[in-house]
Amino acid sequence: MKGPSFLRTVRLGVSSLLLHKLRSLLTTLGVLFGTSSVIAMLAIGEGASEEAQEQIRQLGSKNVILRSVKPREDFATGQQTVRVVKYGLTDEDLARVSETFPAVTRVVPVREIYEEVRKGERAMNPRVLATLPVYRDVTGRILAEGRFLADADLAHTANVCVLSDEVAHHLFPFESPLDQEIKIGGDYYTVVGTLLSRVRPSSDAAPAGKSTAEVFIPLETGQKWYGSMQVKLRAGSREMEEVDLHEIVVETDAAENVPLVAAACREMLARNHTQSDYELIVPLELLLRAEETKRIFNIVLGSIASISLLVGGIGIMNVMLATVTERTREIGIRRALGAKRRHIVMQFLVETVVLSVGGGLLGVILGLVIPIIVQATANMRTIVTPSAPLLAFLISAGVGVVFGLYPAARAARMDPVEALRHE
Repeated sequence: MKGPSFLRTVRLGVSSLLLHKLRSLLTTLGVLFGTSSVIAMLAIGEGASEEAQEQIRQLGSKNVILRSVKPREDFATGQQTVRVVKYGLTDEDLARVSETFPAVTRVVPVREIYEEVRKGERAMNPRVLATLPVYRDVTGRILAEGRFLADADLAHTANVCVLSDEVAHHLFPFESPLDQEIKIGGDYYTVVGTLLSRVRPSSDAAPAGKSTAEVFIPLETGQKWYGSMQVKLRAGSREMEEVDLHEIVVETDAAENVPLVAAACREMLARNHTQSDYELIVPLELLLRAEETKRIFNIVLGSIASISLLVGGIGIMNVMLATVTERTREIGIRRALGAKRRHIVMQFLVETVVLSVGGGLLGVILGLVIPIIVQATANMRTIVTPSAPLLAFLISAGVGVVFGLYPAARAARMDPVEALRHE
């Protein structure tokens, strides 16, 4: 078909749609909402997945994390008792991991201390972690202010600490915590730095959802003042827990060696522990599972949203079939004047494509706006990838072509004589 003839066909199709403005608008809305829902749902799913994966990456893709877990046990009620419970990772486990596995580059021990943290009238119970200065490098924690623990702090058993920003904002809401003193248990510590908070690692497919408030002190200081025995008060009893290490962070020399080191750690712990008082977290495995979950999640969300486009396409077909019936006499006149079947097909196909493309363009705009509103109002991260609007628009245009072919072909197959007789 020549250019001028095609342009006349487009103008004729648009003019026909404008004769029924409300019907055309309502037909377009089905494609509009279908297109916008595809973009919005993919953006929300992408944002949630990316946030989970980022949290896992922060744990270190080359790390293996060993944690002490208290075994389940039944507590008898009755008279007050004193219990001593020993469990978890030991100093021997630390030595075996650091000395036995050749792919291990650094091993970082962590002890958790159950003490209240206080500044004046403000108090909270964060995780107080006694560890080494290399902890921040191995775990990739981001320094917000000041410095992290130093080797000199270990050598001098200094009473210094580093706060996560959650703790810093609670204890020092209107001033910088640097060089200020806080009280941990019965001892005073000088704040030398703050770190950005992150979620606590979990053995599930994704990390735990709540941010963890943390305070870091030198490992030697923690061992000097708190030892390995800690007291927990329960209703009707006083329980004393003895744990050498609450966590061991193992860094490997390459990501491909993580599965081997993780398997070796599992075997070592199973051989030397008579009870299930430990768990092993492999961020790389969590990341791979999170990526697979993301792929499935996007497929499900995209499929659900595509149903809206399908419904919109059915609406277009329904309207165009009704239009063909209404314009039967017009079709007969055009055929009698010499219009070929392809001209009739093109005329009705142009109308359906205009409806779907117009709805698709408006849907793309709405689909880009919805994630912004969701992120601003629901405090939920959303990510619109360049492929999402393009994919949604192409599907909407394809819907117009696919669902417009049958009405257009039906109009073209009409017998001109019978069409002219139609009332």
